[in-house]
Amino acid sequence: MKMFIFGLGYSGQYIAKGFDGDVVGTTRSAEKKDALEAEGFTVELFDGKMTDAVAAHLATTTHLVISASPSEKGDPVLPALGDLKKSCPNLKWVGYLSTVGVYGDFDGAWISEATQPAPVSKRGQWRVTAEQAWAEACRAARIDFAIFRLAGIYGPGRSTFEKLKQGKSRRIFKPGQVFNRIHVVDIAQILNAAALKQATGVFNGADDEPAPPQIVIEHAAQLASLPLPPEEPFETAEMTPMARSFYGDNKRCGNARLSKELGIKLKFPTYREGLEAILTQMSG
Repeated sequence: MKMFIFGLGYSGQYIAKGFDGDVVGTTRSAEKKDALEAEGFTVELFDGKMTDAVAAHLATTTHLVISASPSEKGDPVLPALGDLKKSCPNLKWVGYLSTVGVYGDFDGAWISEATQPAPVSKRGQWRVTAEQAWAEACRAARIDFAIFRLAGIYGPGRSTFEKLKQGKSRRIFKPGQVFNRIHVVDIAQILNAAALKQATGVFNGADDEPAPPQIVIEHAAQLASLPLPPEEPFETAEMTPMARSFYGDNKRCGNARLSKELGIKLKFPTYREGLEAILTQMSG
């Protein structure tokens, strides 16, 4: 088995480490390529245009993961690949990393993998368009295809603790607002289980307990004995348009297909287990 990951970022690196086979990933800068190779990854440069090196790897790829974000111009990978059967003759499965943001706002109600997307942001609309383009390309090539709609990603080096220590954490309070999260280790577990099974359809990469953001910050501060930032009302808090847009989606994401279809149990089912593990790792 050989996996090729377009976009060897934070999640992609964990997926690569957990795959039982050869893995090649891409990055857009030579500096990042050198850094990733120093950590033991096999990396090629890719910035939207096919290269001989990438094409050679794709010719022997069996599992393809798309972790590159779309823009208003569309998906950055699919146009370069063209006909999947020709560019990836040994390809068996494609996994696309998306976001639960595509579902839109449900005023705190529960949604499932069967819920139809209704994005409220441009980024969400770009994601849905990219999902549909990949689904169509895989149908045409008769290749198994799965979409992974991920909640807020956190893990070592990217958690509430870092912001609290740097004094950059903000305890924004919006009545009724909840978010799901997903630990990066669980993302890797989900993706690799699906790849081995060649699972198809939509999977919500979300934890079991959606929670208000300020509650998570309070729990982290208590665990690490760090000062708690003051509470700020959402209505009057100074935020960038992008940061404020995240509060436009309010829903509880169900993840039933993870156990039913993949047979896995989350290692970090709530933010509590995830934060405790991160703090343990940080403290050695």
